[in-house]
Amino acid sequence: MQQAYVPPRMHRSAFNCPWCGAYAAQQWSSLRLTAPGGTLEDTPVAAGRCSHCAKRHYWLRVGDTTRMILPEASSAPPCHALMPEAVQADYEEAAAVIGRSPRSAAALLRLALQKLLKELGLPGNSIDADIKALVIAGLPAEVQKALDYCRVIGNEAVHPGEIDLNDTPELAVALFEMLNFIVADRIERPKTIEALYEKIPAQKREWIEQRDRGSKQPAPAPPGDPAPSGSQAPQGSGTAG
Repeated sequence: MQQAYVPPRMHRSAFNCPWCGAYAAQQWSSLRLTAPGGTLEDTPVAAGRCSHCAKRHYWLRVGDTTRMILPEASSAPPCHALMPEAVQADYEEAAAVIGRSPRSAAALLRLALQKLLKELGLPGNSIDADIKALVIAGLPAEVQKALDYCRVIGNEAVHPGEIDLNDTPELAVALFEMLNFIVADRIERPKTIEALYEKIPAQKREWIEQRDRGSKQPAPAPPGDPAPSGSQAPQGSGTAG
């Protein structure tokens, strides 16, 4: 599983670097100006330096609020490592504009969802029809809700209705998390299970496959497994005495 994303914050000791994306310690310094008379005065600007890539990021404090001014801040978490390449391009474009236009980001993520469904083997022509097909095939309820969240919020961006995404940007930000969740469940989880299953000895995997094909005479249980109910112990296996 991916490590949880820790967003950048001014003076936070460690977070996911806005330049390289790695979770790393950050070293901080404050910008000071030389005032008349040679005294140093603090400014509202601070600089952080990533211990992983050594790049600097710059922050501005205005009253009780702070914001990153370089690189331009994005509230979006990085895309899942297994997100398909065609989907990743739209995801990253949406992440680049979320701060300026949540509505534009949501529209891009709706397109990303449509491409993701196609990558999952669905027609990709109708998001609603694709979700329905997955539900009929046994899709877990929480994944269905994530898909429908992306569909509904994305539709609001393309066809404005009851929700103004520029007034409620947190709804658009959640789209990134939902897409990552869908990739984790539909792509990462099966790959993880398959990789673990392949570590089972070949003889035992063969027996499992024969069992699941409904063979009338399945292969004997592999060594170490109990014999099937009703089976008889091999003759002559007892000891005299």
